[in-house]
Amino acid sequence: MDTPKVYKNFINGEWVESQSGRVYENRSPADTKDLVGIFPQSDARDTTLAVEAAAEAFRRWRLVPAPRRAEILFRAAQMLQERKDAFAVGMTREMGKILTETRGDVQEAIDMAYFMAGEGRRLYGQTVPAEMPNKFAMSVRMPLGVCGLITPWNFPMAIPSWKILPALICGNTVVIKPATDTPLSCANLVQTLADAGIPRGVVNLVVGSGAEVGEALLAHPYVRMISFTGSTAVGRRISEACAPSFKHSTLEMGGKNVILVMDDADLDLAVEGALWGAFGTTGQRCTASSRLVVDKRVYHEFLDRFEECVRRIRIGNGLDPTTQMGPLINQSQLRTVQEYVQIGTQEGARLVSGGNTLDDPDHACGFFHEPTVFAEVSPRMRIAQEEIFGPVVSVIPCDGLDSAVEIGNGISYGLSASIYTQDINRAFAAMREMYTGIFYVNAPTIGAEIHLPFGGTKETGNGHREAGTAALDTYSEWKAIYIDYSGKLQRAQIDL
Repeated sequence: MDTPKVYKNFINGEWVESQSGRVYENRSPADTKDLVGIFPQSDARDTTLAVEAAAEAFRRWRLVPAPRRAEILFRAAQMLQERKDAFAVGMTREMGKILTETRGDVQEAIDMAYFMAGEGRRLYGQTVPAEMPNKFAMSVRMPLGVCGLITPWNFPMAIPSWKILPALICGNTVVIKPATDTPLSCANLVQTLADAGIPRGVVNLVVGSGAEVGEALLAHPYVRMISFTGSTAVGRRISEACAPSFKHSTLEMGGKNVILVMDDADLDLAVEGALWGAFGTTGQRCTASSRLVVDKRVYHEFLDRFEECVRRIRIGNGLDPTTQMGPLINQSQLRTVQEYVQIGTQEGARLVSGGNTLDDPDHACGFFHEPTVFAEVSPRMRIAQEEIFGPVVSVIPCDGLDSAVEIGNGISYGLSASIYTQDINRAFAAMREMYTGIFYVNAPTIGAEIHLPFGGTKETGNGHREAGTAALDTYSEWKAIYIDYSGKLQRAQIDL
């Protein structure tokens, strides 16, 4: 067997070993015999070195004109295009999702790099008329400083790009802690930025656990903001940790997303969308369509068609081009899915498809679970309320649009929702009534594009958005500027 590659942290422009010297193995969730690489188990000492490097680099980077910063991002986008297929293969090995999906993950990073490069020649403020004569008023953006970024494993290059690139174009420096399950893809992104010409210390990567690296980022006084994507429980802990020192925080957390299928829906299209929404990325998306609320008048017809298609999904290693659904990320996530299947059965939902792990010879070395469908689900059941983050979907009957909307909104999350209908009036009514950050018509709850804001309401987020120009507000602060050229004291609101 080939000697596994040993990866390091990226601190102050160099790949360096962790201070502890400890390492861990990153193995494929589809085949645990496949050793993707050896990665450092970093601790607070590594985090401190990275933060100090970022703080020193910030003094210079913030003064680089934004169009010059943008040129580096543009070169990085071009390099990512050239490396797309290789990076996708590496991502499939470490994360498990199929190659078509990992290519899309890399493409999101490419799109974000080009988009943020364009913002380097905008970063618009406002110029407004002053209320006093011979006075000029305007606003400009200021960078925050050192940004601590904590990213999940399900989109291991796309989500880091959503955080790193807008932070850089605004003039910040960053320290990123990728998920320990998927550090390779983030390392590939960071190496590409370095190859594109990012100065020393501007981008730093520290691989390690949340308990050691993440907590150290939260505690360090030089870190002025934390951007986190992950569970609501961890997001709450981060919000509390940031509050005493008034660190900015942007939190993108859980979801329990719904597709509303009306009685006039194109059922073939709705079934196709529900399959992709529920089982794309093995259901391991914050936007996954884990609830299907279907009008009783088409409920059984929809369920029969849906079940038939679910049974035909091909499960296996994502490197196989015939595979349609890959493994879960690790043993812990597989165990969580198994537990929720038991919960759904105990609650009285009817298991109509799936429900089992796969341990036959073709799947024995990975964390595979069948795509699973529960029918006759009550809206208050745990499987209809709690985020499972796996290939489990609840099909819930409803009595028309008002009933569907009430069920759809009746959860603690508010990320994404969709409706399948041919009635434009229904579509617009649902668009207005669903309290979510993202809404689709005649499409599943997944598939956001990088030039629009991404994020949710209620326990999904804390009011900020990622992607699009909304991300610029996350990584900058406004400064209002007044220039008085009257040659005398003018007291606003008083001398009018």
